Amino acid sequence: MFGRRASKGRGGAPAGEDGSDGGDGRDGGDARGAGGVAPAGGSPERKQPDTAAPRAAVPVRRGPGRSVRALVALTALAGMVAFAVVLARLTLEASPASVPLTHSNLTPGRSIEAYLGRPAFVDTVKQLGGNILLGVPFGILLPLLSRKARGFLRVALLTAATMLLVELVQGALVTGRAFDIDDVLLNTTGALLGYVTVGRRLGRAVHPRTRPRWWQRRRRARTSA
Repeated sequence: MFGRRASKGRGGAPAGEDGSDGGDGRDGGDARGAGGVAPAGGSPERKQPDTAAPRAAVPVRRGPGRSVRALVALTALAGMVAFAVVLARLTLEASPASVPLTHSNLTPGRSIEAYLGRPAFVDTVKQLGGNILLGVPFGILLPLLSRKARGFLRVALLTAATMLLVELVQGALVTGRAFDIDDVLLNTTGALLGYVTVGRRLGRAVHPRTRPRWWQRRRRARTSA
């Protein structure tokens, strides 16, 4: 009688020769924690893998849809064409009566100094202010045409190149007109004013930057290394 009670393990299964109850052996394996030592409470202590928390993704700013951007670009292109027509009428129209008064200027600042030295203030404002206002549409329309035309330096270079071409045509082909480097400088100044005040914000709204700048990428690479 005593032998029968001792021979039964847990759940009625026969016990092994070493006195352990008969089961599938999982109790002994589960009782061993990390390093084969079970904790005092009886529950296994499993070592969790040391994984770093994933870095939060940088939110990507999304602008308007492709159709809206195309419509804005077409509108800006139409505005640029209209401005080119106005510019041609203002700068490429012959003026035979002005032939004795015209002379070329290759020295930066020479014509500006002459304008400032005139006694008639209205005439000075008309000459200087008119040339500055003539470049403002470049600073507003160029950032709307394309993301690649955005930026302080790019707007300045594109405006200067366009106005330099206009001045060359004036001096070579148009009667009563002369090449003036100061006109290029004033037009470029107007373009930069238009870009800083209006064009930059419009360009960012229509063509937002979808990737960080180069110095931001380098800083992120240093922090993640």
